[in-house]
Amino acid sequence: MLAVVVFAAAYVGMAVGRVPGIGLDRSGIALIGAIIVVAAGSLPADEVGDAIHFPTLLLLGGLMVISARMEGLGLYAAAGTWIAAWAHRPVALLGAVVAGGGFLSAVLVNDVVVLALTPLLCRALADAGRDPRPFALALAMASNAGSAATLIGNPQNIMIGQVGRLGFWEYTGFAALPALIALVATFVVIRLIWAAELKSDATPLHSESRGTSRRLVRSDLWFAAIAVGALLALFAMGVDRALAAISVAAVLLASRSSRSRDLLGRIDVPLLVLFAGLFVVNDAFMRTGVPEAWLSWLREQELSPNSLAVLAPLAIAASNTIGNVPAVILILNLWPDLPPGTLHGLALLSTLAGNLLLTGSLANLIVAERAMDAGMRLTFRDFAVVGLPITVVSTVAASAWVLATGAMAV
Repeated sequence: MLAVVVFAAAYVGMAVGRVPGIGLDRSGIALIGAIIVVAAGSLPADEVGDAIHFPTLLLLGGLMVISARMEGLGLYAAAGTWIAAWAHRPVALLGAVVAGGGFLSAVLVNDVVVLALTPLLCRALADAGRDPRPFALALAMASNAGSAATLIGNPQNIMIGQVGRLGFWEYTGFAALPALIALVATFVVIRLIWAAELKSDATPLHSESRGTSRRLVRSDLWFAAIAVGALLALFAMGVDRALAAISVAAVLLASRSSRSRDLLGRIDVPLLVLFAGLFVVNDAFMRTGVPEAWLSWLREQELSPNSLAVLAPLAIAASNTIGNVPAVILILNLWPDLPPGTLHGLALLSTLAGNLLLTGSLANLIVAERAMDAGMRLTFRDFAVVGLPITVVSTVAASAWVLATGAMAV
């Protein structure tokens, strides 16, 4: 009973985001839940290591180090300065944010991309006299859409790829077109809904925004290209993704210009704690027998995520209540033997579903909170107004593609 209560409380916490009145956020909620189930004996302490899926954590941590190195080279800051310089051409800038955010999120973890770019984007545009909100929303939506294209774009896809041992390029070939459609939908919807704020003008760039990044040198650009290229090459050769990521990260730690302590300090430890805590809480919950009872009932009703008619609404509902990362963890625990086609559909649909509401993905929450730090408030309604049409279009297109490719049955 305790394990069930802790599990329910943990996932309510994932949906709400924090405990009112105190500073307990999702990572803290997951960690406390893990401590409770272990301390109470719901999960033996000597089996905690078996409950945590370390390859997923290593892959995510390695990608964070790589992303931090790219930030240290000044690439993210340079992008922010360039964005501000285009503030007087808002429609073109919107397209650049969507395309750039989508591409970066496809090759790096989208949470890390929005963590770095959101404050730069908001401050640069505010300095230029431009409302940053439609561009911040575009960054959030594009980061979700772009990250759907690969197995390294977001935490849930990383997990699905690791658990299902999916082929990196096979999945990318499957998901690239639906992700592109979602990016186009992001641009069109925000362009229409925020038309008044996206009128062109000749607002000059304030001098404060011009010095936000250090001068980029060609050697830095080559270094970044080689590092990312090496990572993708290792994936293509079938090298274990976690091993590939931490290997490239290890090389990047040996830098003349950046101390390894500084790079490691940019790792999003709370996100890793969130995953570890949920792994423990889920393992304790699985031992209660409740999931088996659910499975029996679903099978009696002939309901299975192997059916697109079940998976699509399940992905949307779960991703926007408990969040797409916890939702994927739950689904993978309840159905541990899903075939590759269903896993492809789960990765694609759960990621695109994250655009519906503010609580749909961690990337959305990061954008909202980082924007708040930069002096700009994004509301639940702001996300919902653009997220609803984007999610409808992208989910319908993705579902049609899943059926057309034969990955899943209706």
